[in-house]
Amino acid sequence: MMDDRWISVEETAAYLGVKRDTIYKWIDRRKMPAHKVGRLWKFRKEEVDEWVKSGGAGEKDDENQRSMRDTSR
Repeated sequence: MMDDRWISVEETAAYLGVKRDTIYKWIDRRKMPAHKVGRLWKFRKEEVDEWVKSGGAGEKDDENQRSMRDTSR
């Protein structure tokens, strides 16, 4: 049976191997599929998988790369 439950920001971050802050940025800037339930953001793994496969999590801006380069100087 397919796991059909809603997952949290923390679970989504762990699933994708990124920080919670990245998830919030992706919701805001990259239209990551998320659903507001009360004050919490919830996700469906299937929707997140499709979004990633369609390039939603790709490096569209170099914000992360810039900050990494700036701190390594």
